[in-house]
Amino acid sequence: MKSRIPAISLASAMMLFGISVATAQAVSPSAAPPTPPPPLKNLQVFPKDISRPELIANMRFFAQSLGVRCTFCHVGAEGQPPSTFDFASDAKKEKLIARKMLVMVQRINTQDFGVQPGMASAKVTCFTCHRGSAHPLTAPPPVTPAAAAPAASPPPMTAPVKPPSERGTA
Repeated sequence: MKSRIPAISLASAMMLFGISVATAQAVSPSAAPPTPPPPLKNLQVFPKDISRPELIANMRFFAQSLGVRCTFCHVGAEGQPPSTFDFASDAKKEKLIARKMLVMVQRINTQDFGVQPGMASAKVTCFTCHRGSAHPLTAPPPVTPAAAAPAASPPPMTAPVKPPSERGTA
């Protein structure tokens, strides 16, 4: 009788080969760890060690306070992913103006109100003046016809007059 050992060895080797091929196919090449985002560049007003989430939260606050989108200050095409923007670029004058306004707001909060930098208790923010507009108002809004109409005024207050019998003699 022939020995069954070579047949069993061959079957085991084939089974191990099949398992290794299946395992290799199950691991996709995109399973590589994601690359970290590039370091933040050209920070001139914000601290150099600000975290990316904190910087993004500040940028979102600016956008909401001014009613604008990222492309108002940053070089990039609206509708394109932020990864295509050149956030470090100083090509837009709005970004340069924004830096000056940030310094102004920090000065007002620290010198006039005694608020320490970076504290959440700031008294003055971008929204204080901008109120959702890209350019802050420099005068009250125009009066509408409804607001210009005089309000109904109550009748004038008069002191009650006492009858002569209750009046004292003078």
